[in-house]
Amino acid sequence: MKKKAISVKTEDESAASKGATILMIVGIMLIAANLRAPLTSVGPVISEISYSLKLSNFLAGMVTTIPLIAFATLSGFAPRISNRFGMETTLLVSLVILMLGLFIRPIDGTASLFLGAALVGIGITIGNVLMPAFIKNNFGHSIGLMTGLYAVSMNLTAALAAGFSIQIGQITGQGWRGSLGVWIFLAALALVFWLPQLKRHRRTTRHQQPAEVESSVTIPMYRSKLAWSIALFMGIQSLVFYCAAAWFPKVLQSWGMSAVDSGWMLSTIQFAQLPLAFIGPIIASKMKSQVPLVWITALLMAIGILGMILFKTDFIVLWCISIGIASGLAFSLAMMFFVLRTKNGKDAAEMSGMAQSIGYLIAGCGPPLFGMIYDYTQDWSYALVLLLIASLSLLVFGIIAGKERTI
Repeated sequence: MKKKAISVKTEDESAASKGATILMIVGIMLIAANLRAPLTSVGPVISEISYSLKLSNFLAGMVTTIPLIAFATLSGFAPRISNRFGMETTLLVSLVILMLGLFIRPIDGTASLFLGAALVGIGITIGNVLMPAFIKNNFGHSIGLMTGLYAVSMNLTAALAAGFSIQIGQITGQGWRGSLGVWIFLAALALVFWLPQLKRHRRTTRHQQPAEVESSVTIPMYRSKLAWSIALFMGIQSLVFYCAAAWFPKVLQSWGMSAVDSGWMLSTIQFAQLPLAFIGPIIASKMKSQVPLVWITALLMAIGILGMILFKTDFIVLWCISIGIASGLAFSLAMMFFVLRTKNGKDAAEMSGMAQSIGYLIAGCGPPLFGMIYDYTQDWSYALVLLLIASLSLLVFGIIAGKERTI
């Protein structure tokens, strides 16, 4: 009888463990879903925001850039906060901050727009930095698969946000305010599903005191050539993405495309990312060197941008797909470099914090610089040359980051 009772207990514990794992995966995917959609929803309505609030192209670009400034300035602090309060608690607080930002951003006026954008940036920063390390800590034997699910969830909602942004404003009757404000409901859903992780963390720490993981890095992260290459790779691919998210709809509209169709072209880029965002990490995790993937990324990126410069809206779907595939693979590689080039979760969090701090400082310069180039030249082709140069730089730093070694 005792043996049977023990067996039943073990089966119950196994079922409970599976349920907890499923909840954790859902929680990860929902947090990921909130890390880009609040930003990609801006691009299709940027002209409407500019007209409504009488913003210059430079200030309009700042709506996307302010969150990137938060990424750049605060990413380095996220691992320290996590070490103090735990990843689960820190991520929960990030969702609360994100919801507050999403509530304030569309209220009224330029001040609330920029303040809300800053809070949105702070909330997203924490998720950006800690999620790769959380996955490494909890899914060490399936990092590629979980990173793929994480990336797909992020890019799928980003695509839907870009594609339906204008329609959401029309359906709600609130215009761009409805387009930007609706995402508070997705953040609230993520918050609800993340609460069990807080309880699980408390239960785990109550029953066992885990040994502190020491960093295996023998030199400061900021003195590592490999770490800098990863950071620059991260920054350049982000610069291309956020320039596209902020400006591609307006570029296409100026070339004669309707606002709705231009939003769906941005969605095409996002949807084209999905297959590579999922299988890219799995393929990268099975390769000793990721340099071949870097070559594919840079070439596809350059082809798509050059196609837009030369042909404008002709064959635009083809150019968007090319840019999307490259962007999906570039993002996947950046996330995988955080974990493949480090030896434990603590180092991965530090690498992620450094890369995203430096990377988003670079990316944050993109949208306003893109707008300034157009303001000066009155020709979007010159602004697109900035992204062409970025795609070539991606190759240089990706080759260094892609070679098999650890920091």
